[in-house]
This record gives sequence, structure tokens and C-alpha cells, in this order.
Amino acid sequence: MTVNSYTIRPVAEADTPFLWEMLYESLYVPEGQQPFNRNVINEPFLSKYVEGWGKEGDLGFIAANSKGLSVGSITARLFTEDNKGFGYVSKDIPELGLALKPEYRGRGIGAALLKALIDEMKEKGIKGVSLSVDPGNLAAVRLYQRFGFKEVGMVGTSITMVAYP
Repeated sequence: MTVNSYTIRPVAEADTPFLWEMLYESLYVPEGQQPFNRNVINEPFLSKYVEGWGKEGDLGFIAANSKGLSVGSITARLFTEDNKGFGYVSKDIPELGLALKPEYRGRGIGAALLKALIDEMKEKGIKGVSLSVDPGNLAAVRLYQRFGFKEVGMVGTSITMVAYP
């Protein structure tokens, strides 16, 4: 699928290093605050979002620019009660992760990735998807609300949202 000279394609095994990069980019840092140390993505509470990518139930898409360079990703992964993600709601509802390189934000690419994932979930009969978002990340919160996500709780300082596409 091509959107404004961006291509959306399924995640391939070769994309794993890019998924690690996007995991780091997904960490919201409020304006004027110090970014996280890059090594934080190696901590088990974060690494579980990418480690062993490609297992059963993993879904994901990559957005690539007109030169074929990856600029964003969206993933959905199942977690368990024993190994919860930040937006965990149940073992049969995958948790979404969405990130774009900073210079590609605000161009509709996140919405295109979200639409691709939701369309794929509908096709596969997946009944819902959850996520965790910092309430200060207003652009992300508004995007998720446009796609029908509703707030269902808080974990720490982040909102847990769910959509049933």
C-alpha cells in the first residue's frame, strides 16, 4: 500500500534492528526533558516488545519513504498475565506499539500504519487491541481516539486504551 509516496508493508525478519530503533523512539519525552538512555530498551520491561519478534500472534507493518528507507513501525504483540506489557488488558488482546522517526511525525504516516494494522486484525478476526500512552503525548492520544480507542485505566503515569475494531 502506498500513501503519499510512503509504502506500508508487513514487518520482515530483516526489520528487527529497525523495530529496536522504533522501540526507543516510542518512549515519550516531554518537551525540555532529557531523553532516555538508549540502553533502557534492553531492560526486560521494554525488550519484551521486540525480543524474539516473529512469534505466533505477532503482527506488524513498516512505513518506508520513497527511497525505501524505513521511517516508522506499528506492531501488535500478545502478552500474558505473567509477562504484561504496559497496556496489557488480557491474553487475547494484543498490545500495540507505534513509532515514527521524529522528522516523519505529523504527516499522516502513523494513521496509515494504524489503519493497516486494524484492517489486518479485522481480516484475522482479532477482536481488540490495547496500548499505553502518556497523557502528555497529545498528538498520539488524539490519533488513537480518532481510531476508536477508549481509556480503560492507568498504569503509572500512562493511560491504557483499548479499541474493538
